[in-house]
Amino acid sequence: MKNALTGKRALVTGAASGIGLAITRELLNEGVRVIASDLSHDRLADALAGLSNVELAPADLSQRASVEALGHVAGHVDVLVNNAGLQHVSPIESFDPAKWDQILHVMLTAPFLLTRALLPGMYARQWGRIINVASVHGLIASPFKSAYVSAKHGLLGLTKTVALEAGARCSDLTVNAVCPSYVRTPLVEKQIADQARVHGIGADEVVEKVMLTQNAIKRLIEPEEVAQLVTFLCRPEAWSITGTAQTMDAGWLAH
Repeated sequence: MKNALTGKRALVTGAASGIGLAITRELLNEGVRVIASDLSHDRLADALAGLSNVELAPADLSQRASVEALGHVAGHVDVLVNNAGLQHVSPIESFDPAKWDQILHVMLTAPFLLTRALLPGMYARQWGRIINVASVHGLIASPFKSAYVSAKHGLLGLTKTVALEAGARCSDLTVNAVCPSYVRTPLVEKQIADQARVHGIGADEVVEKVMLTQNAIKRLIEPEEVAQLVTFLCRPEAWSITGTAQTMDAGWLAH
């Protein structure tokens, strides 16, 4: 159904770059009105300059009050995309506890708070889509990423729980997670230098020997490809897909 999402409203976090920016653009192309959130208003304005039907809503998702304010500003939304994230690469014994707290709040607590705030409106309208952008690291682990892996595993648990609750109250309200392996984003590009440091190898070796070593297909995923899957999960014909972890892992988990 062409333009089946026209007139819907969505909140996308982490919308100023990478996957979040690609999702925002894809939803706008489908006729969705998007509330785009990120840490910096200026970065949002630069990334989304010239686009219509988009509202900028800067927020610091590491701060509970800021998350709650974002939920209030968003008001009623039909689609919630919890995408914002960050990474910190370090052995567990030297992992900064403050960085742990920040990552868990942005990537697990904030999705919980936004879901808690926006789900009642979806119940009232008897339609909704919640998409949590997780990672292949929501299903498996890698060394030196204790906070990120823990947050993404928790996000999958939240996804399944909310899907069960929502399905019992509405036949057209789905909750899913998307789990890509490495995507060509600024976050991944930053990791290349961090991974080179902790593994003691050159930056040029990281993609092949660390990031893609488990992939059957040795390619980075493009943000637009993730956005296309997210958009499909929002469409009416995806009503039966809920409580799932949709993998985009280029064969990583086939091992």
